[in-house]
Amino acid sequence: MERFLFPRWTNRLLAVLGLALLGGGLLFAAPMFLGVTDPVTLNTGYQPGQPVPFSHVIHAGQLKMDCRYCHTSVDKAAHASVPATQTCINCHSPMSPSGPPVYSAVHSASPKLKAVHDSWRTGESIPWVRIHRLPDYVYFNHSAHVNRGVSCVTCHGRIDKMEEVYQAKELSMTWCVDCHRNPEEHLRPVEFVTKLDWKASDIGRDAAELGRELKEKNQIHPMTNCAVCHR
Repeated sequence: MERFLFPRWTNRLLAVLGLALLGGGLLFAAPMFLGVTDPVTLNTGYQPGQPVPFSHVIHAGQLKMDCRYCHTSVDKAAHASVPATQTCINCHSPMSPSGPPVYSAVHSASPKLKAVHDSWRTGESIPWVRIHRLPDYVYFNHSAHVNRGVSCVTCHGRIDKMEEVYQAKELSMTWCVDCHRNPEEHLRPVEFVTKLDWKASDIGRDAAELGRELKEKNQIHPMTNCAVCHR
């Protein structure tokens, strides 16, 4: 029986292919282990442009608007809702074709509100760009945290000082688990969860002592097993 023989040069080809596969594997693995999975690189600082230049410095900072006025479901559901156009229109109704709005409105003719007014007229949603996004396999319940005294500032930072919102915290698994293991420093009386500049000293208390007291009083015992977040 005749044997099928490959030319000698194919031996070199196999060696080159082997090196290419090895190099490709290293090229893929190096960023994964050295950079992409580093908690510091997990979208920290992400700040996309938005269709409306909404200033949290003005609304949450200067005007002291409660976070729940716009994010109405944050203490009632797993997700913190994006404000409906109607919420914006409550203050920023557009001018009517024949003149001023029917009732007093704030900056009704401002070009910065064009996307809001277009949405109001057409019924199309404002295309807000999501900033804080967890992987689809991670379950996080906003109301469970907010109603136990975990402030918005814990996960989102000082939103009231952000002219344009960006992701201030890592939101990595390690970051979440560390909080579950030691929740005391993140706990405050529920009535102050949306007061982003609140400090325990405002009510004459030591933060660590108050945290331990609230943890015991409200029976807060966060679990750290995988099934808590990966359902």
